[in-house]
Amino acid sequence: MASQIKVDQIAGAAGNTVTIPAGQTLDVLGTLDIDGGTLVLPNTVVTTTGTQTLTNKTLTDPKIGTKILDVNGLELLNLTATGSAVNELTLANASTGNNPILSATGGDTNVGITLTPKGSGTVTIDALTFPAADGSADQILTTNGSGVLSFVDNSGGTSWVAVKTANYTASAGEGVFANTTSSAWTLTLPAGTLGDEISFVDYAGTFDSNALTIAPNGSEKIQGVAASLTVSVERAANTLVYTDGTQGWLLKNK
Repeated sequence: MASQIKVDQIAGAAGNTVTIPAGQTLDVLGTLDIDGGTLVLPNTVVTTTGTQTLTNKTLTDPKIGTKILDVNGLELLNLTATGSAVNELTLANASTGNNPILSATGGDTNVGITLTPKGSGTVTIDALTFPAADGSADQILTTNGSGVLSFVDNSGGTSWVAVKTANYTASAGEGVFANTTSSAWTLTLPAGTLGDEISFVDYAGTFDSNALTIAPNGSEKIQGVAASLTVSVERAANTLVYTDGTQGWLLKNK
């Protein structure tokens, strides 16, 4: 059993160094007073101001201040406390063949995780770097082949608009239900870029009585001709795709 050094055994040791040997305990029953001397504790004792390395210690529910530093004393992780916090992160390790898990947990039923970079910085996950800002409505994410993602317009498929009954200027990728029941009217194509498509359908089967006119944008061409295209066949439907300045818009199906 370790012996004890009582406070009254070292009190009053003015100007002296009092050493507590390893294997002994300091039994502080009253006020410790060594009258200006030095109290030297064994290196097995942890002090509040000492710089010490702890090994194989288990900390249960420790309270950490504002940051965790690395071995060089540099900031590794900053902590911000929320006085009314009920949600937190839980980190779980894993057995062979399984992945460690970082989870949002807490008192709320649904808890998300927010990753916020600084300034114009970006978030990279598994070598994929996400854009720093949101894209426009209906845009999709694409990659440059080197892990950098960006938002681009969705060029796949056709975006059908509500039935049109009067002159209308289409946007690339649109499909138009053209109703000429009341009168003939003009569908104007947008300024084209390679691969742009515009589709049209005779909504009411009246192109034979009230034709649909398809007009190019400005000086562009349709079927290689700088002129409008008249569609007068009942129930006609087709898609025009833009090629270049020489041929302009070409019908995909004839």
